[in-house]
Amino acid sequence: MSGTTLDDYTDRYAARIGGMAQSEIRALFAVASRPEIVSLAGGNPYTAALPLPELADMFARLIRDQGTEALLYCPGQGSTRLREQICEVMADSGIDSTSGASPDDVVVTVGAQQGLDLLARVFCDPGDIVLAEGPTYVGALGVFSAAQATVVHVEMDADGLIPEALEAAIVASPRPPKLLYTVPTYQNPTGVTLSAPRRAEVLDICARHGVLVIEDDPYGMLGFEGDPPRPLRADTGDGVFYLGTFSKIFAAGLRVGWVLAPPAVRDKLVMASEAQILCPSALTQAAVTEYLATMPWRQQVKAFQVLYRERRDALLESLADYMPQDMTWTRPGGGLFVWADLPPGIHSKKMLPAALTQRVAYVPGTGFYANGDGGGQMRLNFSFPSADRIREGVRRLAGVVTTTAELRDTFAR
Repeated sequence: MSGTTLDDYTDRYAARIGGMAQSEIRALFAVASRPEIVSLAGGNPYTAALPLPELADMFARLIRDQGTEALLYCPGQGSTRLREQICEVMADSGIDSTSGASPDDVVVTVGAQQGLDLLARVFCDPGDIVLAEGPTYVGALGVFSAAQATVVHVEMDADGLIPEALEAAIVASPRPPKLLYTVPTYQNPTGVTLSAPRRAEVLDICARHGVLVIEDDPYGMLGFEGDPPRPLRADTGDGVFYLGTFSKIFAAGLRVGWVLAPPAVRDKLVMASEAQILCPSALTQAAVTEYLATMPWRQQVKAFQVLYRERRDALLESLADYMPQDMTWTRPGGGLFVWADLPPGIHSKKMLPAALTQRVAYVPGTGFYANGDGGGQMRLNFSFPSADRIREGVRRLAGVVTTTAELRDTFAR
């Protein structure tokens, strides 16, 4: 190779590479992780709240007693015991045997992200239409882009996805949409939850139009205000594929998630997974199994709920104290994120360098749209920084917003 260009392989890449781009969140990580910066940008769970000494003993015991098996390959669908435990976890949310949940229909994945990628591989051809909330999870946009599918956003409000907008998007689509991708509970990035009446409407609309539903539910157990709503999958097994993960209720670094799918689809997901990774990690599966079997994991989830509620409240109170009156934001009942609308005329991506100069980070709203929208919004995370750091971060960010608004007004004169 000549070595004279930035990329000597440009003319050799597969066509699908053309749609791939670095996520705006990943691009921020290197800068936002610097200790002097208050990062409201990431989505990390607060792992310091885990019982780390007890986990150290658990891992040592696991290697000592089960190492000869846990360090080997395992079945492509995942271990039988873990799939049984996953069904027990889902039952806490209402997805149980009465709604058709069975260990036989669970496929263990490398995080829910791999599960989403497998579903895209199984269902999406180039040019297929995928509907998704606007805004939506940035990792989903990457998956569907890699599959060469076209994402069409459906409008949301404070009660989640708007059923009338969903039906209108389906009717107006130039070809029948194949999938609806949705995070109905404590959505990423908005924190908004789809209301119970709308859940039934969304399922009815998709069933009538033959649109399959991917329900991504990483935050469903992290509610702060009463019981979380029942997952869509709890009320129907027809055409709804459920994605779950241990990243938010245990440890993201283990990368253990799952897909609940009907038998015919399950078999295709397993074949696709075996072609992709051969099998999920036996060691991390064994760690999750041991954690669920020997540790008070439900109490740990409750501890996360209390911690995240305190931090959410710190963020909401700080926004009310510091931000200009013409700025608004969501009030999530759970999860990890707040979605904020900036004052008119301020672009979140263009403002980011000024925010980083003032040692505070957020994620611009443009990262959560396939069509470049979201310039007037930003996502703020409250799970990882302490309440004091959140308050200081918002104070710094408010100064940047105010200065940007003043410059906007100066140039508008």
